[in-house]
Amino acid sequence: MPPHRPQILARAYVVAVITFGLTVIATSIAESISHPVPIAQWLLLAGLTLISGSATVRLPATAASISVSETFVFTAVLLYGPAAGTLLVVLDGLVMSFWIARRIREVLRALFNMSAPAISVWVSAHIFFIHAGIRPLGYSQSNVDRILFPLLTFALTYFGVNSSLIATAIALHSGSSAFKVWRDNFIWVSLNYLCGASVAILLVVYTRTVDVTHLGVILPLLFVLYFTFKTSLGRVEDAIRHVNEVNRLYLSTIETLAMAVDAKDQVTHGHIRRVQRYALGLAKRLGVSDEKLLKAIEAAALLHDMGKLAIPEHILNKPGKLTESEFEKMKQHATIGAELLSAIDFPYPVVPIVRHHHEHWNGLGYPDGLKGVNIPIGARILAVVDCFDALTSDRPYRPSLTPHEAFEILLDRRGTYYDPLVVDVFIESYPELAEEELALAVLERSHDRTLPNSVSVNTRPGPVPTLPLEHTNHCADELFSASAQSVLRSIQSKVQCSLAVIYQYDPPTDSLIAQYASGSLAEQVLGLTIPLGERMSGWVATNRMTIMNSDPRLDLGNIARGQTTTLLNSLCTPITTCGDLIGVLSIYSDRPERYTDFHRRLVESIGREAARTLRTVA
Repeated sequence: MPPHRPQILARAYVVAVITFGLTVIATSIAESISHPVPIAQWLLLAGLTLISGSATVRLPATAASISVSETFVFTAVLLYGPAAGTLLVVLDGLVMSFWIARRIREVLRALFNMSAPAISVWVSAHIFFIHAGIRPLGYSQSNVDRILFPLLTFALTYFGVNSSLIATAIALHSGSSAFKVWRDNFIWVSLNYLCGASVAILLVVYTRTVDVTHLGVILPLLFVLYFTFKTSLGRVEDAIRHVNEVNRLYLSTIETLAMAVDAKDQVTHGHIRRVQRYALGLAKRLGVSDEKLLKAIEAAALLHDMGKLAIPEHILNKPGKLTESEFEKMKQHATIGAELLSAIDFPYPVVPIVRHHHEHWNGLGYPDGLKGVNIPIGARILAVVDCFDALTSDRPYRPSLTPHEAFEILLDRRGTYYDPLVVDVFIESYPELAEEELALAVLERSHDRTLPNSVSVNTRPGPVPTLPLEHTNHCADELFSASAQSVLRSIQSKVQCSLAVIYQYDPPTDSLIAQYASGSLAEQVLGLTIPLGERMSGWVATNRMTIMNSDPRLDLGNIARGQTTTLLNSLCTPITTCGDLIGVLSIYSDRPERYTDFHRRLVESIGREAARTLRTVA
């Protein structure tokens, strides 16, 4: 459903209620003119309504308010009929709208606040007189015993119609269930209507008029009723506020844990956030409406890789295929994550989703070999979106796949790895999910703190520019700089590359710094910092292993996709001597031809020579 559609439906509903309400008001005015009521009595009731209508109590977690003025509405109906009560409730609505309009200034809200109660009292009052079979008490001598049960019906009908009209408006505006809004916020407000009807019958049953003496007895009861509601609803609102604070605390805890996972696994940076958005959107499209389950999916999507904190980084960020023993170690992250999260007393079922998100539909997954619908629905949803995002993200051992290519893999695994229904709904709704994810992520992507801002592109290899950095003392040595530039010129003369970079290791920050570069995009790359163990060159530095033909974006991000140059392949080798890390030599090519073992051996040879040279002059 498009984001603006609920607002259109809500506005159309409000306009419809207002239209019907204005018709009822016009009918009541016409009836009051043709059959006038005692003006002094009605004005007295109007004054009492104005006073009591000003003392409103806001319902917790909604924009609706109530007052004790219903007592005088019931009184007006009992004495003078539906028209008198309708006009009185319109006056009450005007007063309540005045206090609200000072904050929201919405004409439609004010008109709705008059129309909904007018419709409610007009309909319920006619039902009352038909049910009781009497005329208004101000014009007859009807036996009170005959109206007790019809009065109960009157109060409940008035409450039911009025609360339903308001709950539906709130639900349409917020996109939630009207019944849930009514159940959570209005059902117990029926006591206010029942008390109002009881006080009204006490006020008029014997005198058949609004007697000042009786008012002196009744008004204290209304004050007690008002303050009782105000105190009770205040406590309810405090309880709701406390629950919201607890939920925020859980969310902040979850966010912190998720950031820890994301910080360790930089190759898949942003993966868990995208998975969360896809999983939550997919769950709603699959008909998941339980709030606790939705919150569980939302939390589990962030924490599903929690167990990776216990996986060694050389396995977690390995650019090539895992060995059998390494894969067995990696598989433990689901169980470890569930065990870690079991220590947190989540108010919703997060742990089962995290534990079982690698189970397969055919029962051949891990860790427990669950099959079919025995796998929690949250885990089945997470499995599909987790796989899709992994396939469409860059990895050191392969570039990202297109969504269409990822869909083909999901369809191939449909019914074996994944729940067929989940796969079908995900593929069908992916355009909407992707649009929503992009809208939510655009702000985050516009503030990439890792990569420097783009500058103009140098399209030709030229003199090696240098950028002194205040936080490192390696840049000051001119001899070291000259040696580094000599290494870059050597590699560009022997191996085809568009960009060559020497990332120098900086012990104080335990990171690599792109201190020397030559070729296109050199100016944008200089100064780029890569923490040890992260991205592609950071992995090479940590594991002291060469990798080749990975996507350059794993190191350079959007810099690798310049205005005139698009880098397609890479080759990175460590620069070490006597076990000490000096840096990483990385080359990037804009040609589709992949680097071969010949290129790897050549670059490693240049890296070893560079290590001896740079070590000597350092």
